[in-house]
Amino acid sequence: MHKVILDTDFLLTSLSFGVDLISEIDRICDFPYEICIIDKTVDELKNKKLGKLALQIIKGFNIIETKKDKDVDELIFKLEKDNIIVATQDKELKKKLKREKIPVITIRQKKYLIIQNVL
Repeated sequence: MHKVILDTDFLLTSLSFGVDLISEIDRICDFPYEICIIDKTVDELKNKKLGKLALQIIKGFNIIETKKDKDVDELIFKLEKDNIIVATQDKELKKKLKREKIPVITIRQKKYLIIQNVL
């Protein structure tokens, strides 16, 4: 089973654009997956605009526990690389993920999701 990891910016951007995350992830992922959030992302959401709404949406998602000693991007790279897909809008993070051959989900045209660096 693949883990689709949503970063903070991706969650907030999708909410501001009104993207239906779950439907869109279902549409592009034709394989078994679970949606995950890194615990530090939860902490970051508490102080953001739209953070309350994001926290309500992620209630049913799997929380990945970490030491929280680094930023979310670094924590993502500490995870086991097999079977992860990272959902992000961060350009630098996308470049790093591409080098590692890790698939990336991004928002296109403010309304739908695509996967890059496909499995």
